[in-house]
Amino acid sequence: MSELIVGTVVRYQSGFYTVQIGNRRVLCQLRGRLKRGPARADLAAVGDTVEVQLLEDGSGRIDVIQPRHSELVRLAPTPRGDYRQVLVANLDQVVLVFSCTQPAPRLRMLDRFLVICEKQGLPALIAVNKVDLLDEARAAELFSMYPPLGYPVLLLSAKTGLGIDKLRQRLTGRMTGLAGPSGVGKSSLLNAVQPELGLHVREIGSYGNRGRHTTVVRELHALHSGGYVADLPGLRSLALWDTQPEELDGYFPELRELVSACRYNDCTHQNEPGCAVRQAVENGTVHPDRYESYLRLRAGQE
Repeated sequence: MSELIVGTVVRYQSGFYTVQIGNRRVLCQLRGRLKRGPARADLAAVGDTVEVQLLEDGSGRIDVIQPRHSELVRLAPTPRGDYRQVLVANLDQVVLVFSCTQPAPRLRMLDRFLVICEKQGLPALIAVNKVDLLDEARAAELFSMYPPLGYPVLLLSAKTGLGIDKLRQRLTGRMTGLAGPSGVGKSSLLNAVQPELGLHVREIGSYGNRGRHTTVVRELHALHSGGYVADLPGLRSLALWDTQPEELDGYFPELRELVSACRYNDCTHQNEPGCAVRQAVENGTVHPDRYESYLRLRAGQE
């Protein structure tokens, strides 16, 4: 028996895994023993580092799935309990693409995405496109609340090339997930980084990514400069129903340090006396829009 060869899962479709091994791609299936027992989670996922046994017909068998350093997970309720759907494994970062105009930035959605990244321990970068339609100062002002919280903001224009080199540098050598609402120019930005990259991502994204049984294709797209990009079209549908209301403040960096100063241990930061969070909003150290996002997410609103 030949030795196992290490590769990266770059595509998943209908039970088949495409594994990148050096300069070649091998179509693989999971070894039978890995699939024993009830399925409560995706055993292998796009982004996984795996060990493959090459077969005589040119295909391969995944014998070992190496431990992950991160994963983007969606919990799907089933009659047997929650199923852990791993959208991408081993992500190094998530790039959240929004436009500064046409369409106007949906900061409530951005805050929701940031909560998801915080909960799953994924660094987030905010990419602001269409700066050529506004101006840099105004665009920076619209997103000014985020850099002090530890979320870098890149001002970009797919049309003029503003910031594209910086975006390319951020992507190089990393496993990156991209997400953002429609119409913000995500595909155009990717094409500016690498011609045809956005086209490939859009084609895969058009299959949809709504649930365990409707997800047809998940794929990593290789960068010429090194690294991979994964489109995350289903990020908005990553529900927060598995997040308890009392833990939500822990996913807002500006709130979690204040919680211990509240008078009551079970403070909801809504109308209790002695609330350090509300006091911080009143004195301007917590942005009122971020506080509003917290309240809306706690209430289960978009």
